[in-house]
Amino acid sequence: MNTPRIEINLSKIQKNSEYLVQKLKKKGISTIGVTKAVCGDPAIALAIISGGVTGLADSRIENVTRMREAGIISDITMIRTPMKGQIQLIVDSCDFSYNTEISVIEALAYNALKKGKIHNIVLMVEMGDLREGIMPNDLEEYFKRIVQIPGINIAGIGTNFACLNKTAPNQKSMSLFSKIIDRLKSKYEANIKIISGGNSASLSWVFSNNNLNQINELRLGESILLGSDPISGNPVQGLYTDAFTLISEVIESKKKPEFRKTSSAKTNSTYFKENDQVILAIGNQDTDANSLVFPNGFTFVGATSDHLVLNTSNLKVKIGAECRMKMNYNSLMKIMNSPTVEKKYL
Repeated sequence: MNTPRIEINLSKIQKNSEYLVQKLKKKGISTIGVTKAVCGDPAIALAIISGGVTGLADSRIENVTRMREAGIISDITMIRTPMKGQIQLIVDSCDFSYNTEISVIEALAYNALKKGKIHNIVLMVEMGDLREGIMPNDLEEYFKRIVQIPGINIAGIGTNFACLNKTAPNQKSMSLFSKIIDRLKSKYEANIKIISGGNSASLSWVFSNNNLNQINELRLGESILLGSDPISGNPVQGLYTDAFTLISEVIESKKKPEFRKTSSAKTNSTYFKENDQVILAIGNQDTDANSLVFPNGFTFVGATSDHLVLNTSNLKVKIGAECRMKMNYNSLMKIMNSPTVEKKYL
């Protein structure tokens, strides 16, 4: 088989999706499957849909277009604030979009009306991640202006956690988020259907609490794809963590010296020892090499654009042998973007 390649077990992705959908349904929460890490891969998107999600979400219109051209008709949400140059494409291809800027919302409304449509938006509120979001004290003023814009329907309010600064949701932040929404509903008699409480980082909070306030939706990517928690990196109980496997070929196997420099007031010396070392035909151009998980007996030394160097406890590894690796979210994203890594579906 060709290498490097990534083997994608669609059945395990479907089962992860189904497990989370069913478990969250018991909590009154619907699940949106996020496809941005896999570049909107249609086969993977269909596996996620088969698990019972209520829709898909992505951050790039190119990925949405890829899924639409493959015949996917499920609701798709644009979860990154739209770029003005892509407004028309988003109105045409996306059922919902997440927004934080009034000028962008006005452009969405203008294009929607030209098409005879009403575009659904979810307003994002900043609750501690310090990435995208309207500040809580400004939300009411935004809402008051946006609710009067023809061509726009405020379908929901959302927030985000643990993407930029790894701040996890807790009862205090979620209670505050719910109070903000209560105030809007009461003052404006608004029918806000979607209360989106974050991504895979919110699962731990949801599963450990009975009082979820008003949260009725989560957007899940990493947990469905990799079965892991974004904050701790630990497996989520009940999920497969091996739906994706990266395979690369050994192109060199030799004993090599390991150089280290030591420096102090008394010494300034260089010493080395020999290690059994292999090189794989893959590098930082293809993936985030630091984020890969190697099989027993292999330890990461370093990587360049097209070489990945490992120490090994078994120098009998043959040239042309395959090394199988697991990956985290960052390494998966780069792999799925690489045109030189073959995708093989199981």
